[in-house]
Amino acid sequence: MKKKSSEKKRHVVAWFNKAEWDQVLEYLYSKDCALQKHALQRISAWKGRYANSTPVAVECTADLVRCQVLDRSGQLTGDDLILLYGTALVRFVNLITERQQGKVARPLRLLAGNLNIPEWIVNLRHDFTHRKLPTLNWCRKGCTVILEWLQQEYWSRQLGGELNEDWESQSDGENEENGLKRQEDELIAKQKEIEAYKSARELLMSFEKEQYQAFDGLPEDKQKGLWPAPFADMNWILAEIKQFALESCETLIDVLIEDGFLVPTIEQLESLDCNTSEDASSTAPQLPQTFLRFWLPLLKMLNSPSFIHLLLEKLFAELKQLSKQPNNYRSFYISAWISEVILCNSNRYEYHFETKGQKKARMKDRIFVNRIELRWQQLLSACMDAPCFSTPHLLQLILDDMEHPLFLETRQRLLQLSSIYTQSSPSEGAPAPEQRDQPIYTLESLHEKLQHLRRPDHTPRSRIDSERRESFQEHHGADVLAEKAKLLRGSPWQVCTDKVLWKNYPLGKVPGQSEDPSCLMLDNYSTMTVFDQPVELESMTPHNVPGVSASLRTPDGLWTHSDVNKLKSGLQLF
Repeated sequence: MKKKSSEKKRHVVAWFNKAEWDQVLEYLYSKDCALQKHALQRISAWKGRYANSTPVAVECTADLVRCQVLDRSGQLTGDDLILLYGTALVRFVNLITERQQGKVARPLRLLAGNLNIPEWIVNLRHDFTHRKLPTLNWCRKGCTVILEWLQQEYWSRQLGGELNEDWESQSDGENEENGLKRQEDELIAKQKEIEAYKSARELLMSFEKEQYQAFDGLPEDKQKGLWPAPFADMNWILAEIKQFALESCETLIDVLIEDGFLVPTIEQLESLDCNTSEDASSTAPQLPQTFLRFWLPLLKMLNSPSFIHLLLEKLFAELKQLSKQPNNYRSFYISAWISEVILCNSNRYEYHFETKGQKKARMKDRIFVNRIELRWQQLLSACMDAPCFSTPHLLQLILDDMEHPLFLETRQRLLQLSSIYTQSSPSEGAPAPEQRDQPIYTLESLHEKLQHLRRPDHTPRSRIDSERRESFQEHHGADVLAEKAKLLRGSPWQVCTDKVLWKNYPLGKVPGQSEDPSCLMLDNYSTMTVFDQPVELESMTPHNVPGVSASLRTPDGLWTHSDVNKLKSGLQLF
């Protein structure tokens, strides 16, 4: 086995020995016409020995060198030389690329590119065969480039040792097989993709048909209520869609976000008795409740972290495409679905004061209940890459629900940047963080917050909530200040009406106050004893303890009531 593996593969060649090979190669690429003619004569002898098995590279080299020899001799005119060069160039391109052609014809540019042959050589061959003949200079340049290519790709490789007559076909078979296999795979994949797309549409249209039938069968007084439980046919359709999602989830979502499905048509909204006159340019888009419940059975069945991640990614990608070609209607529903998914994932602003029945009914309108760890940085980047009228609203939702919130200053800058992109004022979007998270300093603000939390339709992120808070402060703030000023009339103290951020000052300090506590002393004040204060009679009545006299100290050494009165008489108040 060792001896067999160590044996070198032998070839029958037309030259006498390696010295003759080296001499022919040297003479072919010399500048002396006499030496080149000698090399051409030796190759003619090789061709007689090879018959029809002469290596293609040797034959092409001899043809091109013969063109150069005749060109230098001056025996032929310019047109004759162009035809001579053209024949050699055409034969080179055809012979070199011939073995790469398979059952399906492929372009010569592709085949020549696989062999690192310059594309302009193929164009030069095309001009010779189909167009006007090129100039003699281009012919000479092409001949020189091809000879260099042959020297590098064939002759130089033979000097390394073992001769290989089929150098040009070493990878031809593999390339051809790989190319055909790649084309077949691409064709099969494309066919599967088309079939999957058709199957997804058919399944979703079947789902819609069943839902419309269920909606039409509802009594008029219950059409606005919860959707009925799915029938047997619907359960079978949902199972088919779930199985399809396991195989081609991306295709299913691509079909879902098309018009007629998650983006309804006007006719579909009218058939569901949804209001079609809503403003499609609303900065805080919201899905109609009936339309949301229409798709809830499907979305709840498909609910999984991977599905939610892919759905949000596709929705933001579609929103980015719509930013280049504005379509307010489609952008409205794409943004509304994004908002709905993020709100379902929110764990803030929970309904603390609702009953179990109310909470159960509210959970029925959610796509999913348990919180999912979304890719917040990716969502943030996708949101900023798709500027539209709802970007501030979506950006606010993402910033509010991030697992690791950004700094307040960064959030404010992002919101301001989004308002610049969308050419909207910051007040049109969600309320600013400093307004929403304002600390409670007064009883009025505490009462207001409790009222907001008790309302079942509480949406603290909406623009309506911020406007309601501002109007409350405007209407009630002036009355409260007037009442406090009336109570302090005649007193050295007064109510501060300046807009001061009191959260920046600790208790007991006011703006401009020095560190010396004597600055709080009043210039004019009067003193009075403790006994001059109006005191209730009950507080002056001594407590009778059995066995203990009121005028004596207790056995434990505590002060008696008379001792305390003596101490009070020495205290002064101002």
